[in-house]
Amino acid sequence: MPAQRTFGMDHPHHEWSPVINRPALQWPNDAAVALCVVIPLEHMEWQAPPGSFQVARLSGGSAPREFPDYARLSHREYGHRVGIFRLLDVLQKHGIRATIAMDAMTAQNYPYLVKHCQDRGCEFIGHGISVSRMITSNMTEGEEQEYIQASLDALGKATGTQPRGWFGPEYGESDRTPQLLAQAGLTYVCDWTNDEQPFPMTTGEQPFFALPLMYELDDVVSISQKLMPVFDYERMLCESFDVLKEDGATTGRLLAVNWHPWLLGQPFRIGSIDRALSHIMSQGGVWPATGSEIIDWFRQQST
Repeated sequence: MPAQRTFGMDHPHHEWSPVINRPALQWPNDAAVALCVVIPLEHMEWQAPPGSFQVARLSGGSAPREFPDYARLSHREYGHRVGIFRLLDVLQKHGIRATIAMDAMTAQNYPYLVKHCQDRGCEFIGHGISVSRMITSNMTEGEEQEYIQASLDALGKATGTQPRGWFGPEYGESDRTPQLLAQAGLTYVCDWTNDEQPFPMTTGEQPFFALPLMYELDDVVSISQKLMPVFDYERMLCESFDVLKEDGATTGRLLAVNWHPWLLGQPFRIGSIDRALSHIMSQGGVWPATGSEIIDWFRQQST
């Protein structure tokens, strides 16, 4: 049932829960911080289909241009052709397996990327049809169900495994998306950015959880939209981890980041990511894990 507006939290998708009042969360080996790196591999269509929705100033290129916007299209494609390999190499160097949010068009048309990510031990999660087609409440329930299932079917066919997680293109949801994702058999969603620990969603009998990303650590938000210099972004990553580790001495914290290979895979940015990860991994007390590993551990802890 679609969410109804009410007083208080104004939606029924999860309970309000102040972090200081929760039972202590313990990560494996008493780690203070669980680290999850989500990498979206998303296809940008030449022209969005009629009736679809995409954000007005979708990042990539310098500014929107008339059709065909080759600057934006080719900037994005850099991630599929070059950036993903550089970014995965740095993650492998630090012993981190990525959680790959792959849309249907990438899964269907880039089998080399699918195999390359599989060879690196990555987890695959659903990411819609394309970045040009965002979920919104303009969809009917039936249309959204078909959209979700088409995405999951394409990814399952390409990888040979059914995804357990979901990350909507541009964090897009309707007022019924969590319920529909749970009904589709998924276990967790990355669209919600309101916490430093996983938390249960209220989706009925099917257990379903949020794996909250840190929105302001999203590289597009910080570097592309806020025009933050990459060295400041590097420092922000390090300082974020330091604070989370300190707080995590009391109850485990989650550092989940969304990194785009067409942006961070550039040769003048990858060094900052390497240095930030060197700082994080050298401090101890960190558990690098995929989305499903984190949710499975959290679920075991909370039952």
